[in-house]
Amino acid sequence: MTAHDPLTPQARTLCDAMSATFPDPADGPLDADTLRAAARAGLGKPAVAMRSVTERRVSTPDLDAPVPVRIYEPGSDGPRPLVVFLHGGGWVLCDLDTHDGLCRRLAARSGALVVSVDYRRAPEHPFPAAFHDAYAVTRWAAAHARELGCDPDRLFVAGDSSGGNLAAAVAQRAQGDPEGPAVAGQLLLYPVLDHRLGGESPVAFERGFFHTTAHMRWYWEQYLGAGGDPVAASPGLAPDLDGLPPALVLLADCDPLRDEGLAYARRLARAGVRAEVALYPGVFHGFLGAAGFLPEADAALARAAAWLTRTPGTGT
Repeated sequence: MTAHDPLTPQARTLCDAMSATFPDPADGPLDADTLRAAARAGLGKPAVAMRSVTERRVSTPDLDAPVPVRIYEPGSDGPRPLVVFLHGGGWVLCDLDTHDGLCRRLAARSGALVVSVDYRRAPEHPFPAAFHDAYAVTRWAAAHARELGCDPDRLFVAGDSSGGNLAAAVAQRAQGDPEGPAVAGQLLLYPVLDHRLGGESPVAFERGFFHTTAHMRWYWEQYLGAGGDPVAASPGLAPDLDGLPPALVLLADCDPLRDEGLAYARRLARAGVRAEVALYPGVFHGFLGAAGFLPEADAALARAAAWLTRTPGTGT
């Protein structure tokens, strides 16, 4: 990189180390299994203690098969906020283990109980399988909030990257579903929102910042499969955003997805939704996974936790 590298020195060091071990579309065709192995490389032991971490399989009448979830109970007593968390990874990579640390930190900092969802992944299960799983688990969580020691009026959906796509889509579906769960807020962490990849950021940060624009195009191809509707899979293109719950859209400045996140936040605000944007300069897509190394990641997690803590419930 040049002397005008927009990344901080710490972020550049981490970005280059991560990029060196992660397949690049520029080097040849991508393979889902190879990428999945790369995403899981270097997983360590949990760094943040919880009161309990339990796993179960959620079964509901509208699910084709049970969905595994991991439930993180922090040390705080209930009734707590309840967060349904959808992990990122382009709908293809990552799982409960890759996002274990992020879920633990979010639960510990916010005092919320976090339900992490192991939804079906593409390309084996293209759109809308992941969304169906995410929505079904959100409905289950809402129905079992009191049993989980949570405030049923303080149900949040959250997700990073492609998980942010699912969280935004769940919030939209819940708002339009007469029998849907009452969602108090949506925490969107550098979300994927628009299949068109518009704006300046996909060009400005096309390569050299770990998550490339070519990666994102490939992820979209896997998610949509042969006949998926790209507009239906793009929450950022939903025609009506009226009545959606409050949102915190947390973004990395050096990210191909930055501009679609900003555009969605602007659309939410124009629709009368209380939408906040937290834009972190000098960092790249996925930086929240570097809490404890990047100060921006720690600051962003603190911002997200504070937002979860102060956002009022649906009954307020």
